Amino acid sequence: MTTGSNPIEFAALDLPEEVRRGIVDAGFTDCTPIQASTLPLALAGHDVAGQAQTGTGKTAAYLIGAFTRLLRVPRRSLPRGSSPRALIIAPTRELVIQIREEAELLGKHCGFSIHAVYGGVDYAKQLDRLKAGVDVLVGTPGRLIDYFKQHAYHLDQAEILVIDEADRMFDMGFIDDLRFLVRRMPMPDRRQSFLYSATLSQRVLELAYEHMNRVERVAVHQDRVTADNVEQRVFHVGQQEKLPTLLGLIAQENPTRGLIFVNTRTMAARLGDQLEAHGYAAGALAGDIDQRKRIKLLDRFKTGEIRLLVATDVASRGLHIEAVSHVFNYDLPQDPEDYVHRIGRTARAGASGKAFSLACEQYVYSLEAIEALIGHRLPYEFPEESMFVRPLPVPRRARPRTHPGGGHGSGERERSGSRRGGRDRDRPSTTTEPPVAAPSSKEPSATPAPKRKRRRRRKRSGTEPATNVVE
Repeated sequence: MTTGSNPIEFAALDLPEEVRRGIVDAGFTDCTPIQASTLPLALAGHDVAGQAQTGTGKTAAYLIGAFTRLLRVPRRSLPRGSSPRALIIAPTRELVIQIREEAELLGKHCGFSIHAVYGGVDYAKQLDRLKAGVDVLVGTPGRLIDYFKQHAYHLDQAEILVIDEADRMFDMGFIDDLRFLVRRMPMPDRRQSFLYSATLSQRVLELAYEHMNRVERVAVHQDRVTADNVEQRVFHVGQQEKLPTLLGLIAQENPTRGLIFVNTRTMAARLGDQLEAHGYAAGALAGDIDQRKRIKLLDRFKTGEIRLLVATDVASRGLHIEAVSHVFNYDLPQDPEDYVHRIGRTARAGASGKAFSLACEQYVYSLEAIEALIGHRLPYEFPEESMFVRPLPVPRRARPRTHPGGGHGSGERERSGSRRGGRDRDRPSTTTEPPVAAPSSKEPSATPAPKRKRRRRRKRSGTEPATNVVE
């Protein structure tokens, strides 16, 4: 079912008073197209698989539907007292935090206990809170399974299942974890299920048909992958021209709040330093940064304390940040779907925005796949030297190593769109040098051997067993 529904006011929907008050608190008046298409189905008790462009209100759509059902269906008796009534599964920590915040806002007057579990922070505190019992549980697959196997909660009495960013679950290799959790819930005909995603591929639909009950598929503006109100442009540049072009675009456009996407954590750190050297309030967000620091950095960006945020694809999906005026693809993504999600950070909820991409010789080969996905050619130009801004020297400073494998000094690529990416796993080095014993002070001094021979002896001593030789 493909639709572009006429605007519907929330006041026209049959909603409980508690939910209406939450909608007023959130400042919502008219339904977005995905909300207008899916909410009537959800309120009628149907399972829904919804597809829409990113930033169109999918989170509020399933939260309003879920809260309405929980308020109107009497709570079943829970002898063990630790089965949540609603389970919401999302692929990333940032998205889980955002869902919890929106759930707390929309459900402020519903009286539900809402809890989020995710990796990186407060393991024991999250566990204790979960054991006390919650109504709505939001989490990433790994942390949810971890607590489930510790019997911190059960799923046999769950009434609502929500799978958010289902396509991302496949990309990040979470599909087996997802199925593990869903198979421990009541059968599809004994619960209501919602699946939302920016794309509904065949594999996502198979997941929906496998774990949902007579699912209603809704696709809003299926022929348009990106929003119409985003001005998109590509600048063809050489490697040496990328930074001067970006600085020139920032000076020319003067973004009120800008996201700059790169493909590696090393480039994120370097570019953040360069922007600070030019006097911009900037920060760098990558997967190897501690979760607490990531949350603080995002909060500073949301409040306007930081004007420019350089990020890897850890920030490309699920995050809703108000008033992002510009998105800059300093590196073109190698997964075309990441392009859609990156530029979806701007022009949200009907606003307009701009998305500029720099196509250098290293990543220009991604352009053809991106244009094939979005269904049209991107306008392009070759920047004139007059728009370049000469980079300033960056003061050298010691950077703390954030993880054993490299941190800012590592060239490891963050490919959150690949099956093995997105989990921010650091690989320790597999080659270690054996310790070399210091010479004893009791041994007589001897004429040192030539440098080359000493190296050979040290190498052999680390690989061959010691041998006692009697002359």
